[in-house]
Amino acid sequence: MIRVFLFFLLLFGLAAGFAWMADLPGTISISWNGYVWEQPPVVVALVAGVALVAFLLVVLVIRTILQSPQIAGRFFRRRRKDKGYTALSHGLIALGTGNAKLARRYGLDADKLLPEEPAAKLLLAQTAQLAGKDDEARQRFEAMLDEPETKALGLHGLFVEAERQGEPVAARHYAEEAAKTSPGLEWAGKAVLGYQAVSHHWDEALKTLESNYAAKLVDKKSYRRQRAVILTALAQKLEGGEPERAFSLAKEAHGLALDLVPAAVLTSRLATRRGDIRKAAKVLEATWRLSPHPELAETYAHVRTGDSAVDRLKRVKSLSAQRTNTPEGALAIARAAIEAREFEDARAQLKKVLQSEPTRSAFLLMAEVEEAEHGDRGRMRDWLARALKAPQDKAWVADGIVSADWQPVSPVTGKLDAFQWTSPGGAIEEEGELIEDSLFEAPALPAVAPAAEAAPAQPAEPAVAENDAEAGETPAADAPKTVELKAEPAAEPSSPDPAVAEAAKTAPAAAAVDANAKHGFEGTTDDVRYSPSMSNLPDAAPKADAGKPEAAEPAKPDEAVSKSESPPKAVDGADTAKADSDGGDAGKDTDKTEATAEADAGNAKPDGEKKAEAGAAETPEETNGPIQFPLKRMPDDPGTDDNDKDTTGKAARPRFFN
Repeated sequence: MIRVFLFFLLLFGLAAGFAWMADLPGTISISWNGYVWEQPPVVVALVAGVALVAFLLVVLVIRTILQSPQIAGRFFRRRRKDKGYTALSHGLIALGTGNAKLARRYGLDADKLLPEEPAAKLLLAQTAQLAGKDDEARQRFEAMLDEPETKALGLHGLFVEAERQGEPVAARHYAEEAAKTSPGLEWAGKAVLGYQAVSHHWDEALKTLESNYAAKLVDKKSYRRQRAVILTALAQKLEGGEPERAFSLAKEAHGLALDLVPAAVLTSRLATRRGDIRKAAKVLEATWRLSPHPELAETYAHVRTGDSAVDRLKRVKSLSAQRTNTPEGALAIARAAIEAREFEDARAQLKKVLQSEPTRSAFLLMAEVEEAEHGDRGRMRDWLARALKAPQDKAWVADGIVSADWQPVSPVTGKLDAFQWTSPGGAIEEEGELIEDSLFEAPALPAVAPAAEAAPAQPAEPAVAENDAEAGETPAADAPKTVELKAEPAAEPSSPDPAVAEAAKTAPAAAAVDANAKHGFEGTTDDVRYSPSMSNLPDAAPKADAGKPEAAEPAKPDEAVSKSESPPKAVDGADTAKADSDGGDAGKDTDKTEATAEADAGNAKPDGEKKAEAGAAETPEETNGPIQFPLKRMPDDPGTDDNDKDTTGKAARPRFFN
């Protein structure tokens, strides 16, 4: 709009000027060599203007003719440059599409048409890289080092080639040279910092980080985080040799990044070594509130050396209360509770975890609880089987590498602060099955008395089995028995006196049964083995049977009853005591046996008579003789009556009901 206004203003000025000149009076007269030319002022002005334009045109034509060689050369140079840039543009497009041959052809054309153009040299070098011609690419990049403007470009190309060839030393050298040449190069600063961190040159890494921050290659937040990571790594390196410097570095790292778990753990551990328990606890609590971690809880539990397991459990509970409802806190309490033998607390905490965020470690802890509390291997195997299908626990993960311990640098890419505490990816996690509440409760096991456990299993009784088979009766092993379980184990009977042991051999095993108890065999033929014997009845002369074995011979009533309760061999005092324990209460039966043995001690037979009885026992029993019962009274016989007195002087005899 302003230009239009100025144009009309100029046009108005010219029109006003011509109008002013037309209004001027008089004429302009020009005389030359007798010729006189007189015209008004307006005409003279127009003629002067036309003459000026004609003169300028003539001058322009003459100048063009004189400068024609230079104009022609400039034209051809411009045309060549246009062709070169066109070839360069097509070459870059071909390089981007991956057509190495076409890119190389355009690159050669561009380098021929533009010999001083750095882009054409870069196109040829990258084309050689794309085609796999590493030697040619390296030579072209090295040629760029001669020119100051292309030196940084050549160093970057050589750095990339060294990384591709797996030569970290050469790559670090080129990066350091590039950082010195151009301090503002971001790739050079980060590469140098990464290689120094991978080499664990932490002091040099701190200086490089400061240079990068001064060149504004990193922001303030990233600078604080990376500095905290480097300080933590340096403190870990100096922990064994220079604990004081390591403590100051770790404390500074914790101040720069409160959520950095390794810095907090290291600071707390070094503070504990210095005896500053309060400082160690405060550091862990501050980090726990921001980022709960199992290692924090473990360090917090042992922040004071020499504490008991119960004290550690209380301390872990106080730490978990500072950030509630976290699986890390519940698992930490469960571990401490298992160490303190507080299995109810462990079950309650593991129940929370397994019903909200089940992990493999929670199932393993449940298996440990089952084994430690009750030794229930069945339930323990059940939890272990569930752990196989459970999601993995969180770990330190960086670039696909899963590590149990934190590392400051990624072993794959060399990136600083690459490890993150997260669940490992890549695993297909199936939807977990529902866990019933009853699985978290302690198993209700039946109470087993030690006395019943201590009672040894008795062998089969062949003599009794033979007698029962002959009589057509059910063996005594099938008869029901009532066993009383005691809370305290019965004491083992001491070795009896030889005289008492000899008398106990002839004592009836039926005395082991409590007379007042009902066992179900009263009034039957099975009562023979459990009935108390009489010592005042006359001994019956044994008669041998030719076809009977030694164990079936009723040598005498007491010995027959004893043999029916034990194997067909001579038994000692310990075996007699074991037989007594099968019939009822061990303690009472032992007392009864000893009393019976003392009563029968006076009736012991001489050696000659014993030998005669032994010889008779070896003689086969006669088949046609009278039946000899291995008892001294019938099952329904109440025994002798002491009140009945015989005036004839005869011995008292049993009284029968029928």
